[in-house]
Amino acid sequence: MPADNSDLLRAAAKRRREQTLQRARDALRKLEAGGEPITFDFVARTAGVSRAWLYGQPDIREAIEKLRDKHRASTSGPVPAPQRTSDAGLLRRLEAAHARNRELAEEVRQLREQLARAHGELRAARLVTAPSKLLPTEVRPVS
Repeated sequence: MPADNSDLLRAAAKRRREQTLQRARDALRKLEAGGEPITFDFVARTAGVSRAWLYGQPDIREAIEKLRDKHRASTSGPVPAPQRTSDAGLLRRLEAAHARNRELAEEVRQLREQLARAHGELRAARLVTAPSKLLPTEVRPVS
């Protein structure tokens, strides 16, 4: 009869789980200390675990979500007053864009006219220089 190794297997599984949890915690600390963005994918790659495993660990998942939200809040704060655009400034930019659009539309119209003229001249040049296929090359007497 084989020996009952179930206690040893459970102990090994418990050690492996604790080591994996520690790797995930270490990865979180490392990413937070480095100012890196905290995402499940980045933490999983750093810790050497799967994203699915991270999602399945409530304490690790909660820590990642908190750090991710904290990082987002610190990087996407309100725009400082000197960097904000006023309504008048936006209106001037819009007017300038419309003026540029009108200029480009006029340029396109002129280029199309030039292209049409060039096609016409090219066609006329081909008709003048091409031998006529309608005229016979030699004249034969009619009998």
